Amino acid sequence: MHPRQVAAQHPDKAAVVMSGSGLVVSYAQLAERSNRAAQLLRALGLKAGDVIAICLDNQPSFFELCWAAHNAGLYFTPVSSRLKAIEIAYIVADCEARALFIAASLGSVLADLLPQLQPNCRRFVVGGSAPSYESYEDALLVMPNQPVDEARQGVAMMYSSGTTGRPKGIKPPLPLEPVEALAALPLKLRELYGFSSATVFLSPAPLYHAAPLKFCLAVQANGGTTVIMEKFDAEQALAAIEKYRVTHSQWVPTMFIRMLKLPAESRQRFDLTSHGLAIHAAAPCPVPIKDQMLNWWGPIIHEYYSGSESIGMTAITPQEWLQRRGSVGRAVRGVLHILDGEGKEVPAGTTGLVYFESPTVLRYHRDPDKTARAYSASGWATIGDIGYVDSEGYLYLTDRRDYVIISGGVNIYPQEAENLLEAHPKVADVAVFGVPNTEFGEEVKAVVVAQHSAEAGPALERALIDYCRAHLSNIKCPKSIDFVAALPREPTGKLLKKPLRQRYWDQFNAEISRP
Repeated sequence: MHPRQVAAQHPDKAAVVMSGSGLVVSYAQLAERSNRAAQLLRALGLKAGDVIAICLDNQPSFFELCWAAHNAGLYFTPVSSRLKAIEIAYIVADCEARALFIAASLGSVLADLLPQLQPNCRRFVVGGSAPSYESYEDALLVMPNQPVDEARQGVAMMYSSGTTGRPKGIKPPLPLEPVEALAALPLKLRELYGFSSATVFLSPAPLYHAAPLKFCLAVQANGGTTVIMEKFDAEQALAAIEKYRVTHSQWVPTMFIRMLKLPAESRQRFDLTSHGLAIHAAAPCPVPIKDQMLNWWGPIIHEYYSGSESIGMTAITPQEWLQRRGSVGRAVRGVLHILDGEGKEVPAGTTGLVYFESPTVLRYHRDPDKTARAYSASGWATIGDIGYVDSEGYLYLTDRRDYVIISGGVNIYPQEAENLLEAHPKVADVAVFGVPNTEFGEEVKAVVVAQHSAEAGPALERALIDYCRAHLSNIKCPKSIDFVAALPREPTGKLLKKPLRQRYWDQFNAEISRP
């Protein structure tokens, strides 16, 4: 379906509910505002294949702009509202956006951004006013409430997170289907998870990330209701499930960990009986954490593995996972292949780079070298994850290629130690990565946020290293542990290892360069 079709049948049905404020946007309102926004884009001279950039916090305008771009056959590029002005300007210029829609709540960023924007990019502020920006709301008022003439769909142009450098745009070909046809992802999620008009979907993550945005749009394409958290809070997420009678939800493992660390009385306070299916992805979930979640919520937790590049997808049900703990499932889109460093396919049980054989075209915008590196000689594509498949084709991820630690010529995948420490009762958060070692090249380092800050120190460091060595070979375990008050994470919970790791390498380089 399409919001216009839902609005024609059920105009008052809730399309978007903001869980904190309780603000409700009906399908009639979503259809009208996306029609007007599409007319605005046309009035700006944008045609099929052009790009708009959307830099907003979680709010209903996010959806109307995405549907407007979809209706007009445009690319829409979500930009993190957590970025600095220079980072926003880079993405807006790199994606060649003809118009930027940015939240008034970003304050001083708006002024800092102005001199860095391209002259041909129109600037609209959403939810307020700002000097040298046009008011989005005022611009909509004079636009007609009718669909634009366009025979094909628009599509998201996502940017990679940039953990190993500046983010790169992922620009798929524009779909050829009519705007009101159901796209591939809404169809796949209907098949996998039963998305329908009866779905009430809780999204606790920022909409500028690929999975939260695409899943919410898929729910709306299936005529369901999306419940959006303005910002994730563990206890408020449980409250939202009870209050809005949520049927489906999507999470990342860090959110599970934060909910599990709530006091028992908080976790037991809410009625979760409406909650029939929870989905998680974005990072491998430590096995003990998922076990605890299944014990709490029951066998409703499904997992999938994919990426912003959309070259393939695996999925696993809770029943399958209980038989194959740690797996992210079998391929449901594309064909899985595991290749070694020379590009040769390896047998089941052997670790290597994960590739998908898929008809999806992967193209990094304005970066032909990165595009070429993503492909094998056989034409299969990878996003850089490492793992293996078992004899039945179930995939197990071990780490990111970019974070492999090479110590004395041995490859070490830090995810194992990270998952182990994450489940320790005295650890609130943890990152494991490689730091310089003059003899072996690199050694394993852990940076930990203690559950109780007063316990951070040598005794806890020794206890955690011993704990690791009791479960893993010594070479995989941290040689040392540093304690910090907090780790750098995106609002989705994604750990930002690059700046953590870089500090140690910068310090090492500074020391060896001293006379």
